[in-house]
Amino acid sequence: MMTILIPTDFSENSHNAIRYALNYFADIPVNFYILHVSLKNSLYKDDKHDAEELFEFSENKHVLQDPLIMLKEEIKICKLLSKNSNHHFYALHENVLLVEAIRKHVEEKEIDYILMGTKGASKTNRNEIGSNTSEVITKVKCPVFVIPENALFNTIKNIAFLTDYNCIFRNKVITKLSDSLNLQLAALRVLHIRSQNVLLSASQTDNKGFLHYFFRETKHSFHYLENKNIETGIQDFVETWEIDMIAIVAKNLNFVQRLLFKPIVDSTYQSEVPFLILHE
Repeated sequence: MMTILIPTDFSENSHNAIRYALNYFADIPVNFYILHVSLKNSLYKDDKHDAEELFEFSENKHVLQDPLIMLKEEIKICKLLSKNSNHHFYALHENVLLVEAIRKHVEEKEIDYILMGTKGASKTNRNEIGSNTSEVITKVKCPVFVIPENALFNTIKNIAFLTDYNCIFRNKVITKLSDSLNLQLAALRVLHIRSQNVLLSASQTDNKGFLHYFFRETKHSFHYLENKNIETGIQDFVETWEIDMIAIVAKNLNFVQRLLFKPIVDSTYQSEVPFLILHE
């Protein structure tokens, strides 16, 4: 039985992430844990910045009722939307900081994936929007699906894997990537971003060869972007290869930060494609 943790603030963005999860895992047994975090009993924390960020997440204008009542309503909606009798839903409520709450349940429930909705940054709100998702993917060692606010689930045919080939692909990373491909019967498109006229080193070549061998029974191909703006290059690749999801190892999170959390006014990249963040 797979276990999925979905934090919610009861916003439309969170609802969209839940809908995406129900579709993505539509055909397999899953225990879904729907988590809401309130701040009322955690304001004593010394880190004022973290407290403010969590306040925005859990005490925003969408939370107009008792969170326990709203969680029950959320579970009812999930049960109505799910068409799989082997989907089970559990409500979780915590009064601690978001990352602390997520870490706790990842360990206690042996969570396989966290799934979070996110919004792109705006000119007037550069550092706040998406900050909770950013905190989780950098501080919690669990694979995270990041669902952009405009993402709609379609059949997953192509998953791009962004890599610099510099890391040894450990079993945990490669297994989760393989599981995602097999679950959707998707093809793997490995994308390497490099400087112009820079060849792969011996170790990079070995790591690329390992990917080719490991996925020998999965449809896959290798690609590279050279001497291009990263955002523009990835956008072009997504459109050309009809990419439905982008996977990346957490050590390369600078890519994710630039693509998901860079202010819209500074970026040409507009993503409706979910990310899968993998941890070593």
